[in-house]
Amino acid sequence: MVEALAAGTAGENKHIEMWKIKRLINQLENCKGNGTSMVSLIIPPKDDINRSGKLLVQELSAANNIKSRITRQSVLTAITSTKEKLKLYRQTPQNGLCLYCGVILMEDGKTEKKINFDFEPFRPINQFMYFCGGKFQTEPLKCLLADDDKFGFIIVDGNGALYATLQGNSREILQKITVELPKKHRKGGQSSVRFARLREEKRHNYLRKVAELANANFMANDKPNVTGLVLAGSAGFKNELCETEMLDKRLLPIIVSVVDVSYGGENGLNEAITLSSDALSNVKFVAEKKLVSKFFEEIALDTSMIVFGVEDTMKALEIGALETLMLFEELEVTRFEIKNPVKGDTKILYLNPTQQKDSKYFKDQSLGIDLDIISETNLAEWLCNNYTKYGASVEFITDKSQEGYQFVKGFGGIGGFLRYKVDIEDAHGDINAGGDDFDAESDFI
Repeated sequence: MVEALAAGTAGENKHIEMWKIKRLINQLENCKGNGTSMVSLIIPPKDDINRSGKLLVQELSAANNIKSRITRQSVLTAITSTKEKLKLYRQTPQNGLCLYCGVILMEDGKTEKKINFDFEPFRPINQFMYFCGGKFQTEPLKCLLADDDKFGFIIVDGNGALYATLQGNSREILQKITVELPKKHRKGGQSSVRFARLREEKRHNYLRKVAELANANFMANDKPNVTGLVLAGSAGFKNELCETEMLDKRLLPIIVSVVDVSYGGENGLNEAITLSSDALSNVKFVAEKKLVSKFFEEIALDTSMIVFGVEDTMKALEIGALETLMLFEELEVTRFEIKNPVKGDTKILYLNPTQQKDSKYFKDQSLGIDLDIISETNLAEWLCNNYTKYGASVEFITDKSQEGYQFVKGFGGIGGFLRYKVDIEDAHGDINAGGDDFDAESDFI
């Protein structure tokens, strides 16, 4: 029912790791125990693993005093399983350790099943937790779902500029500069024009300095090192900075917000973070809309560089033609690997929940025999574990935007962009290589 989630491999897509955690949380929250038979243990990084071992020994001793024999046995089983799992580790992993062990009730409410698994999270969880009860505690895991995109901030006014980054709840001041600009002269006679010219020159030089430092702080390896950029200030400098050609043109597309603040410096940074919060949370949403809109545009132009539907998308993936896979994060399609026990041939089927109830997919109609199910895996989960083998990247799509909803409902929630044009119809010739007795009509849409 619940499978162990291994620690993320180096360089793996963080959004895939987050999807795995979200799926795991849903599975854990649906587990129900018989009494206090489910143990949740979170050990933060650098914490002494022996301390947790001693705690479990104490809990094991205390559990022996439980009067109810059934409850006592369930608790002892759960704590013992956790203790044995912990023995496999000599020290706490770099990102900490999560253990969930216990005896859960199956769907019939009577059958019990013992589960225990452990994993290192892909991001540190800086919180210790031990809980033994009738359900698993997943709250600490939810902090892993917080997106850690880094955003840049430039707070600029007539007194100086501040450069900072915001990542999650952590902010960092990168650089501060101060400036003394001449004020406007209302007097001066014939000298007023010269004063105005000198003032404009100093403003221009100051703006050039601000732009150069922005390029230095937010560009690395010829590309922006932040997901989005916020410009803030109490004067017109922030607007001039947007329009000047001195700012690297590669930074312009990632400017997500320009806001007015009452202060400069760190106080202005705090105000800018508050005022731009909606824009920052909307970045991923906007990126998704752009991706799906590009998908629809390719369809309208009939470029033959996109694919959609389970069968066509999987075929394009298998032959290495799929460059970007677009996947609905709640796709309800199961990948079945089935075998004909008489003929010995195998076949892959992709079935939605309705199709899974139809026995024709699991029978050889000509021989009248049942086919053996070798494996049964959620397709989204299988793709997240195997997409790198085919050289593709994965982008998750939600149904929260109008474009995303149309993609999910109209195109089955799966599709993507091709590397090169391919005749999927011809490619499908290999699908039925396992035998003509299999029904290939298993597309989701």
